Amino acid sequence: MIRGGGGNLTARRLQWAPVPIALRSRMAAADDPALDVLMLPFASGVLAWPTAGGALFLRARDGWPLRAVARDGLVCEQSFRPQADALARSGWTVREAAADDVAAFPLVLALPPRQREEARALLARAVRACAPGGTVAVCATNDEGAKSLEGDLKRLAGLGGMLSKHHCRVAWSRIAADTVDVALLDAWSALDAPRAIADGRFVSRPGVFAWDRIDAASALLAAHLPGDLAGRAADLGCGYGYLSAELLARCPGIVSLDLYEAEARALDLARRNLAGSNPAGARAALAFHWHDVTAGLSARYDVIVANPPFHAQGRADRPDIGRAFIAAAADALDPGGRLWLVANRHLPYEAVLDARFAEVRTVAQTQGFKVIAATRR
Repeated sequence: MIRGGGGNLTARRLQWAPVPIALRSRMAAADDPALDVLMLPFASGVLAWPTAGGALFLRARDGWPLRAVARDGLVCEQSFRPQADALARSGWTVREAAADDVAAFPLVLALPPRQREEARALLARAVRACAPGGTVAVCATNDEGAKSLEGDLKRLAGLGGMLSKHHCRVAWSRIAADTVDVALLDAWSALDAPRAIADGRFVSRPGVFAWDRIDAASALLAAHLPGDLAGRAADLGCGYGYLSAELLARCPGIVSLDLYEAEARALDLARRNLAGSNPAGARAALAFHWHDVTAGLSARYDVIVANPPFHAQGRADRPDIGRAFIAAAADALDPGGRLWLVANRHLPYEAVLDARFAEVRTVAQTQGFKVIAATRR
């Protein structure tokens, strides 16, 4: 399914949203050694691209190694909107997710995430989606668990081969009934299932930001939200919905709330958490948007709350993402509208805040975080 706006759409080619020019340039120039090494067995002739039946690419990312030669029948699955948009711009068939791929493809590729439970669940999905006699190939960088990933694939389905380059390794398996550990396949398939957290108040799943707890920064922001926030509101980067639930509970004047999230897996949880466990949801109109906030917002608001992400791929700080969130909020707020923001204390957001807002004040600084309130001109 591909999810956008407030509803579900039948799986089809993704209609991509515009990406800011500066961000687009960074994405085009970004180096992706894991993608390069994933395609190495095909470029070197060790593995052959299937001539019929197509291929499935889980957690797909676009890049020149994927576009170097024709990839007939390739279906890309990506739940992170910026990467899904990049794939769609290159003309690939893109979907958010599907659950009916059992033995459907002669080749399944995957770039598993760092989070171990989520990665193992993705391996199980890859094996289930692969036709008997087909190939599953996976890749990761060494510092994101490549060796462990190889070991997990070997345990699950046997190891057909491995290549390493650029501090990455790609491993593959030929899928056959006598090599797949069926009990392990079932156990790992269940690792990604949503589950209750925070004493049952919310539902979350591995891989989502702060998936097994209430994030300390978001809790700090929630504790300082004034009760007089009112009107049309938005939560930028809503995650599984904690901050939205707190905003509705603490601010009875909120009449509508738009939740924006680039990761569809998190947005699905937010929809479930807000609809199922928050009584204020009946008072305020809710809308859920699978959307890259850095591309801007089309609606207007009186209130915006945000705990912006500050990492993309890899572990390096990306303060440009937070600055893009702040710029998007400034453009979307009506005059006199208020932004309430939390961030790590070291992140340099003050310059863009001062440039875009009439009043900026630091409400709290504690536990390494800062809560900032800003009012639009």
